[in-house]
Amino acid sequence: MKPREDMTFPFAEYERRLSELRSHIAERQLDAVVITDPENIMYLTDYQTTGYSFFQAIVVPLEDEPFMITRALEESNIFARTWVERTRPYPDTGDAIQMLVDALREYGLANKRIGYERNSYFFPAYQQDFVHTTLAGAKLLDCFGIVEQSRLRKSPVEIEVMRKAAIATEAGMKAGIEACQPGVTENEVGAAISAAMFRAGGEPPAVMPYVTSGPRTMIGHATWEGRELQAGEHVFLEVGGCYRRYHTAMMRTVVLGDLSSSMYKAQERMKLALEAVHEQFQVGMTVSDADNLIRNIITHNDVGARLITRSGYSIGIAFPPSWDEGYIVSLKQGESAILQEGMTFHVIPWMWGVDGDKTCGISDTIQITREGCESFFTMPLDFSVKPAKTQASPAGTDATNAVSQAASPSKHKSAEKPEKASKAEAT
Repeated sequence: MKPREDMTFPFAEYERRLSELRSHIAERQLDAVVITDPENIMYLTDYQTTGYSFFQAIVVPLEDEPFMITRALEESNIFARTWVERTRPYPDTGDAIQMLVDALREYGLANKRIGYERNSYFFPAYQQDFVHTTLAGAKLLDCFGIVEQSRLRKSPVEIEVMRKAAIATEAGMKAGIEACQPGVTENEVGAAISAAMFRAGGEPPAVMPYVTSGPRTMIGHATWEGRELQAGEHVFLEVGGCYRRYHTAMMRTVVLGDLSSSMYKAQERMKLALEAVHEQFQVGMTVSDADNLIRNIITHNDVGARLITRSGYSIGIAFPPSWDEGYIVSLKQGESAILQEGMTFHVIPWMWGVDGDKTCGISDTIQITREGCESFFTMPLDFSVKPAKTQASPAGTDATNAVSQAASPSKHKSAEKPEKASKAEAT
């Protein structure tokens, strides 16, 4: 390892991660592991590139020095970003998997017990088959999840990086809320969110913001398509801010008109679910029980909505096409994993199908602490309600200023309760 002080985390953090991985390697009685998942490679080395569609791997022997296999162009990222000293690049005209096999032979691993991530998107079956048939003397064993065991719980320095991602997330969401006005396109809202995130120090997220309005909010994972926002409709926003590939995410809802009784009830039910999360989430709770806590609150509604997905997922390091770590652990029924200090989740008690044709959301990114849980955010939860103007604005005040005030944490007021909806009806 090459000690250096210009990486995302202190060098000691990478030493700790590598030592922990080697403990897991020893527990599984392996001699080395071949890690190909881009998030895992970054976790171990600080290596990142947008060119991860080309084969790349870090091989970590139990005792010897690790080495990396990359496309020749990407080798520069190893030198610029990581502590790795041994590299074996392959040219665009070369064979990446043959280079991997040759390197395993070079470093005395051709007849050893080698773990590999069998379920990795970036090490397809035909490449695995080549290694199996070429390294006939080796014993190749699936070690999928061996790095994720450590990624599951974030260290204090990781939490601090996620706080920087949260600054970008909030900046983007505030700008998106402010941009929402009748006549503005979804594209313009998306542009406002993106610009604000990047100005706040955010970096390219694994997924661009989700911006849908009116009937388009019922389309799963849709984002802006040029539709013009209309008075009387609502806008669903989901923003994932990124810093050094670590993410935090939040959902919010904007109402371009009066807040209906149904939407008020939906707002209060989601707030009730998040209040329960902050009151009841604790170390030792199963993720199934955590899901049930949220799901039971959201399901108990009289506005026709349901929680159609899991109620949350682990979040942290991510590359496109997704900002979540849900494959490591998700809040869903039947899961026996338990909440542990240092875990981080995007909790999503959103409501699909309010009145049969509206999706709205309020969400939070939290960390599990020794005392319970803590949010990364400070923004208000209430829908941002922008009633249609019935008279000219006072002198010196325009719609943009009014929206800016509504989006400001220090000036934001809770949406007023419609006359037809009481607090008892909402909860």
